[in-house]
Amino acid sequence: MDIHAFAKLSPTTLADALTRDRVMDAGIRPLWGPMPRLVGPAYPVACPPGDNLMLHAAIHRAAPGAVVVVKAGDADYAMAGGNVCAWAQRRGIAGFVVDGVIRDLAEVRENRFPVFARGVIPIPGVRKTAGLIDVPVVCGGVLVSPGDIVVGDEEGIVVVPLAQAAEVLSSAEAKAAKDAATTLEGWAREHREKVDAAMKKLGM
Repeated sequence: MDIHAFAKLSPTTLADALTRDRVMDAGIRPLWGPMPRLVGPAYPVACPPGDNLMLHAAIHRAAPGAVVVVKAGDADYAMAGGNVCAWAQRRGIAGFVVDGVIRDLAEVRENRFPVFARGVIPIPGVRKTAGLIDVPVVCGGVLVSPGDIVVGDEEGIVVVPLAQAAEVLSSAEAKAAKDAATTLEGWAREHREKVDAAMKKLGM
């Protein structure tokens, strides 16, 4: 399976082939735009409150092409800044998805490094405490395991379990092909039939 095939599909299309628990909550969003679609295997980490050591370790350990997925301990301290993002980019890391905040957004935007997060704050965290690295973590309400496929853009972020990747890809590609072949008029006819049936079932 070619992971880059997922880059051709919107999270909206992929979400139709997934359950709700595979879609991150709306608070995690692209911090600059227009941002290219972020796609890659997850390298998950979790950090204790006020500490970002695990993310800093990840930029040296994650494989090129990986998406570093971060569960921050709070939103009071930045998980990463300009140099961390720049070095991750230099190493070929695809981007960050952070359930928390970062800083140095101007530098990140100028370098066009994909970062999804809850916002920005100028205060850096410390690097003193052990957390979790390259093991399953919960980010944005989604359990993310190493190697799961992360797809994110302005529509949101989905996480495809690696074991289900081929099945989800096939289903989403079929949905995308059907949508592309459907005219607006055809969609409207089918839509009205469904709405009328639902209303009739309710006695309306």
